[in-house]
Amino acid sequence: MNAPEAIIEKFQLKDGREVSIETGRLAKQANGSVVVKCGGTMLLATVVANKDANPGVDFLPLTVDYREKFYAGGKIPGNFFRRETKPSDDEVLTMRLVDRVLRPLFPQDFHAEVQVMISLISYDEKTMPEALAGLAASAAIAITDIPFNGPMSEVRVVRIDGEYSVNPSIENLKKADLDIMVGATKDSIVMVEGEMKEISEAEMLEAIKYAHEEIKVQIEAQERLAARIPSSQVKRTYEHETHNEEIREKVWKETYDKVYAVAKTPSAKEERHENFAAVLEEFLSQYTEEEREEVEPFAKVYYHDVEKEAMRQMILNEGIRLDGRDSKTIRPIWSEIDYLPGAHGSAIFTRGETQSLTAVTLGSVKDANMVDSVAINYDEKFFLHYNFPPFSTGEARPLRGTSRREVGHGNLAQRALAGMIPPENPYTIRVVSDILESNGSSSMATVCAGTLALMDAGVQITKPVSGIAMGLITDPKTGKFTVLSDILGDEDHLGDMDFKVTGSADGITACQMDIKIQGLTMDIMETALNQAREGRLHILGEILKTIDKPRADVKPHAPKMEILEIPKDFIGAVIGPGGKIIQQLQKDTAVSYTHLRAHET
Repeated sequence: MNAPEAIIEKFQLKDGREVSIETGRLAKQANGSVVVKCGGTMLLATVVANKDANPGVDFLPLTVDYREKFYAGGKIPGNFFRRETKPSDDEVLTMRLVDRVLRPLFPQDFHAEVQVMISLISYDEKTMPEALAGLAASAAIAITDIPFNGPMSEVRVVRIDGEYSVNPSIENLKKADLDIMVGATKDSIVMVEGEMKEISEAEMLEAIKYAHEEIKVQIEAQERLAARIPSSQVKRTYEHETHNEEIREKVWKETYDKVYAVAKTPSAKEERHENFAAVLEEFLSQYTEEEREEVEPFAKVYYHDVEKEAMRQMILNEGIRLDGRDSKTIRPIWSEIDYLPGAHGSAIFTRGETQSLTAVTLGSVKDANMVDSVAINYDEKFFLHYNFPPFSTGEARPLRGTSRREVGHGNLAQRALAGMIPPENPYTIRVVSDILESNGSSSMATVCAGTLALMDAGVQITKPVSGIAMGLITDPKTGKFTVLSDILGDEDHLGDMDFKVTGSADGITACQMDIKIQGLTMDIMETALNQAREGRLHILGEILKTIDKPRADVKPHAPKMEILEIPKDFIGAVIGPGGKIIQQLQKDTAVSYTHLRAHET
């Protein structure tokens, strides 16, 4: 039997590298499958969508899974089982990058379960795989009959010596002063995430524009490929929602003014939610138990739309937000350091109803976080862990281990702060942020608390860093828009954008942006970035009132680093046969030996 003939489309990156998208040979029982190849790096992406939605499901159950096969780089996994097990943090981060661009591009009324699986099946050091994962996922969907408002793609943009390029090698990535992942459709930016070395807002916009031009080329290649697949020309029909227009009209007519009044009355999160719930309950109370059983499921759906529209119109027309602030005002802030006597550094940062308790632990090189993947293997000396317990939002729910969201938020905060740790720092540093309260942007609270805790620990950071979450409310009918500083959880949920920006007084160090609408203009993005800078500097000023520079030294109970230079001829004598002497020294003195450096005499 002859192998089936592949259908292939190709395009070139600006540096001349060729990327191919192939379908028709592998994983043919999936709804769609493609192999994306650039140099020796290859990704296999598949997608399967159920024909019908599961009963009672009123959302999109989308799962994006990205896994790196160790054989791709000629490696055997270093764990006990010698096989790929649970995903690494880097794999989880790639899943999130793809998911955040794909999810808003499915129709809002499409609720069938969708599973996208992406596997790294070959790797070379010249092309990092995560930059191709979004392209592979989108191409796999584009060639199917699954309803999708794409295609989309993602590129990793770096700047080296003032020049932009995309999808770099690991070697070039080390030279970059800007490293961002951008996801977009042909018309709109959907997602941005990355880190920078204190760049300006204008430089940030320039990098995003550069990325979008590269993405358009990749989308055109997907469109050419889909045009050659007959099954992708007509999308499947579906009916995953039922509606009752009579109930919709009644809900809007009888609750909108009451909801508007609740939204306009400044209140705390819990009180506001209770007041909104009371309006819905009052509406439902007019029905008998039998009638209510039929009406309530529809009423809840339409009432959510009423809440959303009332809040948005109040902000657009009156400039008033749910807690009474205007669009630029930052919520009240208080902070404290040295709260935990046992930690090497600690801080509490509270902004409105969001609170982070953050602790710093100092260790030796032996405490470094070992990162082992197909592409990279190194010891990480600065790392940050973010925890989001259910009590922080007043919930009681099962604990299922570290969530993808916790990994993503922790990574963002780590990237924001990592550039401020001086290269000569001798310690391994672990930062842990426990979110104790949450009502909007706990990751940015982590950045602020992390800055304070590091300074409290005596870590000589080069500059303090703060962060802010920006939101957006738009009205396509009138063209009005309002950019919101320091958003609440409800403003994130009901708004059009969540744009987190961190930085020092001199520039941006990290960002994460998710856009929920099509056609966001660069003018709006520029407004958001400039307004974010104002808010970021205000927050920075507030936290510096608590501590304005790092302590001169680490705390008395923190480990101390001492350097003892030993002449080369005596190193063997210090170590002893089989390490006997150095081990006894450590035991007798409670000092941990890290490494010996020879001294020429």
